[in-house]
Amino acid sequence: MNMDSYYEKVHELAIIPVVVLDDVADAKPLADALVAGGMPSAEVTFRTAAGEEAIRRISAEVPEMLVGAGTVLTKDQADRAIAAGSQFIVSPGFNPEITRYVIDKGALMMPGTATPGEMEQAMSMGLNVLKFFPAEQNGGVAKLKALAGPYTGLRWMPTGGVNTKNMMDYLNFDRIVACGGTWMVKKDLIDGQKWDEITAICKEAVQTMLGFSLHHVGIPCGDADKAASTAKAICALFGFPCKTGSSSDFAGPVECCKVTFPGERGHIAIGVNNVERAIFHLGLQGVAFDESTRKTDEKGKTKAIYVQGDFGGFAIHLVQK
Repeated sequence: MNMDSYYEKVHELAIIPVVVLDDVADAKPLADALVAGGMPSAEVTFRTAAGEEAIRRISAEVPEMLVGAGTVLTKDQADRAIAAGSQFIVSPGFNPEITRYVIDKGALMMPGTATPGEMEQAMSMGLNVLKFFPAEQNGGVAKLKALAGPYTGLRWMPTGGVNTKNMMDYLNFDRIVACGGTWMVKKDLIDGQKWDEITAICKEAVQTMLGFSLHHVGIPCGDADKAASTAKAICALFGFPCKTGSSSDFAGPVECCKVTFPGERGHIAIGVNNVERAIFHLGLQGVAFDESTRKTDEKGKTKAIYVQGDFGGFAIHLVQK
């Protein structure tokens, strides 16, 4: 996997579990629990003797997982992590010697940084995505927003103190590629082999990250005059604000369509925090999308797309909140 593909997948995943394993036998069932919860990724740390073999087993037995090595502090650990099948290497701090060594080995490296000086040194090595650790203790997203001004090319993966409650504070900032965390893989859950509970925590976090909600409902009116009169009638009835557009008139959350859109009876728009992440995670469930309907903004970011299929005569599309 090249660097661009890796960072694209990390961005789509949005959440990277940071795993500490004491028993190699737990590696596969934990990976299966993460996959079932919609988080097919793990940064398996070298904090324990089981880390190396856990990476090897996950790589071999759960190939859909994006698995890498964390807490890599030495050249020997880097070599062993790469040999075990790590797709990326993460360190808690910035050690120029180890960082350069991993880069020269051709591996993907994400060193931990906390200060502008560390970030500038990492940038001088050609890195533009860095771990920010420990995130909450170092000023959180407010600090990263302050650093975003002078370091326009940098993006971060904050780890440390991140959880379901504050995760969106980070992910709503477009310079964050993903969040790392341990809250879904706590030691007591792994030691107790509470795989179903881990899956449930992952699902909750993924749902929070996606933020699905009803955005609007589209009514096929057929022409501009009918759309205008329908919108005005609904606005008068409920006091909704009216908004006139080129292809539709809106009456609050009701879209009165002047032109033909997918859906015999109309369409349902589901708002999401990030359309591209929603496409990826729904894709894990086998959901397919109509690529001909994809709409992007001036930066190339997807802002709307239709789901393939009919839902009681309605089409469904995702729309950026």
